[in-house]
Amino acid sequence: MGRIVRLQTCKHIGPMANSACMAANEAKSIEVADLPLVLALSREKTLAGAAERLGVDLSTVFRRLNALETRLQVRLFDRSTRGYQLTAAGERAASAAERVETELLALDREISGRDQQLSGVLRVTASETLSYAVLPDLLAQFQVAHPLIRVVLTIDNRVMDLSRREADVALRVRRPLDADLFGRKLTGIAWAFYGPRDGATTLRRDGRAFNFARHTVIGWDEPARIIAADWLSANVPPERIGLRANSLVHQLRAAAAGLGIALLPCYLGDADPGVRRISGVLPDLESELWIVTHQDLKNTARIRAFLTVIGDAIAASRRHFEGQG
Repeated sequence: MGRIVRLQTCKHIGPMANSACMAANEAKSIEVADLPLVLALSREKTLAGAAERLGVDLSTVFRRLNALETRLQVRLFDRSTRGYQLTAAGERAASAAERVETELLALDREISGRDQQLSGVLRVTASETLSYAVLPDLLAQFQVAHPLIRVVLTIDNRVMDLSRREADVALRVRRPLDADLFGRKLTGIAWAFYGPRDGATTLRRDGRAFNFARHTVIGWDEPARIIAADWLSANVPPERIGLRANSLVHQLRAAAAGLGIALLPCYLGDADPGVRRISGVLPDLESELWIVTHQDLKNTARIRAFLTVIGDAIAASRRHFEGQG
């Protein structure tokens, strides 16, 4: 694409002066290629964050920003202890950049949504536990069924933005609320306490509450955006927490090693030979598993194939996820 310019005509001057005038006009233009830099820095607030988002080194971002502001003869960002903050001119540039990005992403989804080839790259995002305990076998089945589709799996507990094509398909533990997203509930997810296979005693209740007096509990490194962390914080006395970790997979391995008992999703704990379930399913902690994509992409052949193969396989294992088998 070309440049976004305001064309100014230089009249009634000689050829040399006219060339200088037009060069000055062009020097003050902002180019489409500048927009990703403005967007990245406005969102990340730091040179390091913008560099990571753009896939370049920090010095490149610093150099490009200085060159852009010199060319425009206006400051787009104020430097402060809070990072890089947009100026009034920067706000206008970032707003325009976001409009361009939104239109391009919509065009990309529209074109991709008409793709009926069972081939190409399919970007999937899922949590650490699903990627560890569930997806390897299912992805192997999918690869056999559709060998020309290349799956790229991003393991991340964050909710990635499907509208911005950060992923094509997401496995999420909550219902999608965005009207632009299409989702299918696959199963409920039950939770229970697990301890080492040979060493843990049953976790008993006093009335409706669990009695943790005889147990060391593996907790979360605060803050953690996961329902299990909230439950532990509300129900386990702090002095009973012997280890904190921000990974369910690590908590599983720590429980197997005898470091304490861990509150785990049943599909993770029941499948591991190093631990055993020492409590019933917690009725107040059930979550859900959804497979989600963008409405514009749901009829793309490779995405439809993934929704069917992976979605049907997980739904068929509902009893495993809900702690019943």
